[in-house]
Parts: sequence; structure tokens; C-alpha cells
Amino acid sequence: MPIAVVILLLDLTLVVHAAKTGRLCPWGYIILAIPGLGALAYIGMEVIPAWMGSIQGQKAQVALNQALDPDKRLRELSEQFARADTIASRVALGNECLNRGRYEEALEHFDTVLRRPMGDEPTFMLGKAKAQFGLRRFEDAVATLEELTGTYRDFDSAEGHLLYARSLEAVGRIKQALVEYDVVSGYFPGPEARVRYGMLLVTAGRTAEGRAVFSEVLERIGRMPKYVRKVEAEWIALAEKGLKI
Repeated sequence: MPIAVVILLLDLTLVVHAAKTGRLCPWGYIILAIPGLGALAYIGMEVIPAWMGSIQGQKAQVALNQALDPDKRLRELSEQFARADTIASRVALGNECLNRGRYEEALEHFDTVLRRPMGDEPTFMLGKAKAQFGLRRFEDAVATLEELTGTYRDFDSAEGHLLYARSLEAVGRIKQALVEYDVVSGYFPGPEARVRYGMLLVTAGRTAEGRAVFSEVLERIGRMPKYVRKVEAEWIALAEKGLKI
């Protein structure tokens, strides 16, 4: 039987399978638009994971859905917000706007939430500071974060602490930024905070100290499992580059 006929039969069989299992959109179009390769992708990302319950397969499906329709999550949250303008719907939409780099919209949502009677939550102030930082309104981000820590003294966020250090650096408060980087890098998960600390030390003319920080980071990350090193590849590369200064 000619290979073209085999591919056609396989494609048609998988299109029927996709239709029966509720996956016709978008898989039916992908299978037919890319003969052979579309079928292989469907088998790898849908059929095999369904048989084996593979977590990796689920992650691959999420990644594919994101690639095929990156605005899906934003649309869903926008529709929920349009149906009910609640604190929960605004916060969810605001966070997704942050993820998508739509900082003006995110800031509007968090500002609105914070003005509401039940909106006085530290995580909402942190969302506002993230939006301000994304808009390069660094002075505003510093002010928001200082108000946050002054109002909610028990609130602890490594992410927020790192953002504060970065904001201080951005407004030129270098000495204070160095102190904050040093402190937050002691408990921040991953090497980002420590690498940023080393980079600012170098920028401040304290090159030897910066290189010592980079060396420490690389020594520590070298003892981590391979998958961790893969996730932190960006910061490993920056530390390696910094060590050559």
C-alpha cells in the first residue's frame, strides 16, 4: 500500500478519534493541515498521555494550548469579570494582565480593588507594585512596597522583597538595594536574587565581592539536580559571565 494512502488513513482515523473524544478543535485541523506530522503530534500529546496518565503529557498539552491560543486564559477571565465585577474576578484578571505584560490594565484593576472596603490585602498591594515596576514607575513601586511593609508587618514575601531591592536599584538607592539583595538572597528560592546581588556589587565597583558571590552561586547550583540547573540556566549563565569580569 502506498505510503501516502497509509498516512491518509491514519490521519482520518485520528480525526475521528479526536471528534469522539472532544478534541476535534484544534486537533482535527492540525492533523489535516500537516499530514503525517500532525498525526504524530496528536499521538504524542493526546493518545499516549491518555493511555499512561502522563504528567509530562499534560504539561505538553498546556504548552501547546498556550501556543495555539495564548489569549484563551485572558479571554476567559475577561468574560468572568464582565459577568461579575468582584474583587476575585478583578484580581484574577489583574494577575493575568501582569503575566501578559499589560501593566496599565493590571494597575487599574489592583488600584480599584484596593479602594474597595474588602480590598485591603497585602497581595493586592504587591500586585499594584508589580504593575508599577512593569510601567517603569520605580519610585511609585518603592512607595507602594514601603507602604505594604509598614501596614502589614507580618506579611512575608520573597518575591515582594526581591521586587523592592530591584526597585531601589532602579531609582539609584544603591547602598540600600545592596542590603536588601543580600538579605533576600538568603531565603529567595533559586539563584536569581543572589546573582542580582553580585551584578549590583560589580556595578558599584566592588568587583571582587561580586565575583565571590557568583562563585558561591555556581558552587551551590552545581550540587543541584540536572533539572534544577536547566530551570535556572539563565542565572547560571549570568553568574558564569560575571565570574569572567
